[in-house]
Amino acid sequence: MAKAPKPLPSLDWLQPRLAASRAISLLSFAALAALLLVWNLNFAALPSKLLWVILGFNLTPLLLLAPGMILGNARAHAWTCFVVNLYFIQGVLAAFDPSKALFGWLEALLSLSLFCAALMYTRWRFQYDRKLAGES
Repeated sequence: MAKAPKPLPSLDWLQPRLAASRAISLLSFAALAALLLVWNLNFAALPSKLLWVILGFNLTPLLLLAPGMILGNARAHAWTCFVVNLYFIQGVLAAFDPSKALFGWLEALLSLSLFCAALMYTRWRFQYDRKLAGES
C-alpha cells in the first residue's frame, strides 16, 4: 500500500523562508570569499608567485558558483552544498594549527552556515516552484 504524498506548504509559509535562507546563503557566501581573500593576502606567509596560485585555487570554485547564487538559482545553491564541504574540511584542518586556529574556525562556521542556508533554500525553492505549478 503506497503512502499518500505529504502536502506542500502554502506559498505564504514558503516566501519568508525563501527570502531568509537566500539572504543568509548570500551573506555567508560573500563572507567566505572575503575571508579567504583577506587571509591569503594579509596573514598567510606565502611568496608572491605562490600567493596568486593559492588564491586562484581557493576562489575559483566560488567564482564559478557566484552567478547562479546571485541570480537565486536553486541548482547553483545545491551545487554550493557540495562544493562548500571542501572549505569546511579545510577550515577544520586549519583549526588544529594554533597559528591558523581563528581562520580555521571562521572558515568552518561560515561554510557550515552556507551549507545549511543553501540546502534549505534549495528545498524550499523546489517546493515553491511545485506549488506555483499547481501541485498540492
